[in-house]
Amino acid sequence: MAGSLFPSHSHSSFSLFSSLLLSLLLPTMTFTTKASSACTSEPGPVKPTIPLVAFFDRLQETALATFGKTKFDPKFYVDLSLKFELSKTQTAFDQLPKSANGSASVKDLKEFIAEYFEDAGEDMVLAEPEDFVPEPEGFLPKVKNPEVRAWALEVHLLWKNLSRKVSDGVHKRPEFHTLLPLPQQCVIPGSRFREVYYWDSYWVIRGLLASKMYDTAKAIVSNLIYLIEEYGYVLNGARAYYTNRSQPPLLSAMVFEVYKRTGDVEFARKSLPALIKEHEFWNSGIHKVTVQDSQAQKHTLSRYYAMWNKPRPESSTIDKEFASNISNVYEKQHFYREVASAAESGWDFSTRWMRNHSDFTTLATTSILPVDLNAFILRMEHDIALLAKVTGDHNIAERFLKASEARHEAIKTVFWNAEKGQWLDYWLGNSTCNAEAQTWEACNQNQNVFASNFVPLWIEPFFSDASLVEKVTRSLQSSGLLCDAGIATSLTKSGEQWDFPNGWAPIQHMIVEGLARSGLKEAKLVAEDIAVRWIRTNYVAYKKTGTMHEKYDVEKCGAFGGGGEYIPQTGFGWSNGVVLAFLEEFGWPQDRRINC
Repeated sequence: MAGSLFPSHSHSSFSLFSSLLLSLLLPTMTFTTKASSACTSEPGPVKPTIPLVAFFDRLQETALATFGKTKFDPKFYVDLSLKFELSKTQTAFDQLPKSANGSASVKDLKEFIAEYFEDAGEDMVLAEPEDFVPEPEGFLPKVKNPEVRAWALEVHLLWKNLSRKVSDGVHKRPEFHTLLPLPQQCVIPGSRFREVYYWDSYWVIRGLLASKMYDTAKAIVSNLIYLIEEYGYVLNGARAYYTNRSQPPLLSAMVFEVYKRTGDVEFARKSLPALIKEHEFWNSGIHKVTVQDSQAQKHTLSRYYAMWNKPRPESSTIDKEFASNISNVYEKQHFYREVASAAESGWDFSTRWMRNHSDFTTLATTSILPVDLNAFILRMEHDIALLAKVTGDHNIAERFLKASEARHEAIKTVFWNAEKGQWLDYWLGNSTCNAEAQTWEACNQNQNVFASNFVPLWIEPFFSDASLVEKVTRSLQSSGLLCDAGIATSLTKSGEQWDFPNGWAPIQHMIVEGLARSGLKEAKLVAEDIAVRWIRTNYVAYKKTGTMHEKYDVEKCGAFGGGGEYIPQTGFGWSNGVVLAFLEEFGWPQDRRINC
């Protein structure tokens, strides 16, 4: 692990909580079963979009009808920028001759797009990061193998390729763009992802810290705080069409990691109000759920819940096709909300969110209390308490310490399954409305194995519990998720990208880091073994293709992943970040082979 709470001090960065939370032992719970429910039959909130996004929905439909599905990416059309006023553009579009199925001639539509729009991505311009140097002082000191070191420097160089700033045109005429006018430079994931994404940014920052690019990391945090100040929460991504949902909340973790490396107390102090505001977003209204145990103890937890009941603008034609067989208007709106809520989870898409694994329209994300989301919020509460402590705000520190203790207990009570040695997502009931609280029932735990079942191991109260880590490590080893090239996301081969056989950088990192930070020798050995497999598959795929990839096929070393609603993407922000973080943590000995 790189760094600690106080840059001059030694491990552990979470030691403040160790003594306070180790006393919270994992109980063997017994619960009564009563009829209970979440209020899922009432329409939820909808965040209105801007007129430009609504127009792009029409353009996207016409483009699909005109060009066909081959190599069609609906996101391209919502990332275009206007050259003229929207009213003028709409008039010209309406005057295009169209057939009965809504298609225009290929020639007419291509000419219209060229005349009235700037190309997708042109409103984000390359920006040289001022803190980039080709080989930073003290870069990856544990990497002794010259071949791996040379590759690591190539991955480090990719930060220059992915660094952007919002163009002056966006700041001058924001209504011409779906891109939001972020104040600072940023790092994008790559390929079709031409804008900042929320949870990607955590692993981008971990890589930037390994690259000693502290100012760039701080700029990323500043942009996300700007989104909180503007919208009340961090958006899924920095586009007008993402304002209806967030993503896994890791901003506090970003602030904390930057603070650990830099010791910048003022940076921590300035970040705190936004972090507290984000915590309120995830712990109120539609995101907040109460579960009651058999002792009538109430536990507050959180869920994903998008503020949207229409097709996602960036995938509108795809969502409409899935919904085409749903005739009831309410059921169609409900499906669209579930799709957007699954996108908010970051796991878009997985059988994890489906009632029927073979039917995408059975997505039920809002009816699930996710293990990982609540682990992230527990971490948020820890981070805020610790940052408040170092900035001298002891009232906030005490308040969030208490909040973290309550959520720790809630996670143990609702999600932990001692028999499996995993934390399991919890299905909410939906039989009635306005229920005061769900009543915990063992049968509502999702028994399927997902990598998310092990994510709480990333959080201090869990990785610091030796007996718990031992049990979870054994469970991981026998889960079927560990493959030749890393941890699979699930055991179900559904064709969705967050299912088998795909492995994703953030999943590897959270589980590996949790295992490595524990005091258990066996857990640390498992952690290093997974990290080595992951580094190796990234290296071999890079040497074969010349790029880093968004996801990898963990069944085969050196194979990138597939599935989902778009072609495999390259770049790639969080993959770069995790490779650099792993190499910083574990190094690479001179005599260890790097090829498969």
